[in-house]
Amino acid sequence: MSDRPIVEARGLVKTYRKGAEVLRPVNGIDLDVMPGEFLALMGPSGSGKSTLLHLIGGLDRPDQGRIRVGDAEVSAMDERALCAFRAAHVGFVFQVYNLVPVLTARENIELPLRLLAVSKARRRRQVDSALAVVNITDRANHLPSELSGGEEQRVAIARALVTDPQIIIADEPTGDLDEQSGRQVVDILATLSAEYRKTVIMVTHNPDAAERADRILYLHRGRLLDRNPREVRAEEVAP
Repeated sequence: MSDRPIVEARGLVKTYRKGAEVLRPVNGIDLDVMPGEFLALMGPSGSGKSTLLHLIGGLDRPDQGRIRVGDAEVSAMDERALCAFRAAHVGFVFQVYNLVPVLTARENIELPLRLLAVSKARRRRQVDSALAVVNITDRANHLPSELSGGEEQRVAIARALVTDPQIIIADEPTGDLDEQSGRQVVDILATLSAEYRKTVIMVTHNPDAAERADRILYLHRGRLLDRNPREVRAEEVAP
């Protein structure tokens, strides 16, 4: 791994208003993620996990602080620059697969390449490579309705991978899957990190999935901890 973080966040704050209530799901977060690292983020609902992912991936902007991904100062970009950054440098995987139902697996995977200046021949090569990485080549010409949930998520991972992004952001990628399919999906993410040197940042509620990561961080009230806050509280009240 390089000595320089591929993701560097300093002093991140994100605030939302819900009626008269002020919510701060990200509240002064500092974070470094190294190239090729597989990082898992855990914490209860509302702790800021998805908000932090969205800030790193350029889907949202912080109210305070800065974020650098690679050589890009993401927090300083306007919307047009953010769109170009996301298309070229970030692959997104969500709990909901978001596949276009009238397109085959191959056509769904190809969609991000159509946003870039990529020839038809190169698009085909990159789609074939992504299909092979997630081991779903034999289902390339099937529609989403003809695929299992695990297969749909593998197609979604291939779509995230096809542009050769710097980082893969996965928000609850196993949340809608059975145990076996979930393990297969996490196996793929771990392989992308270990063998293909992709940086993977995954939000999960599944402790078994998190244990596959190189590092686990916990969010609690908008702040990052390196230990589960429940364990810390248990130690504090222990005799």
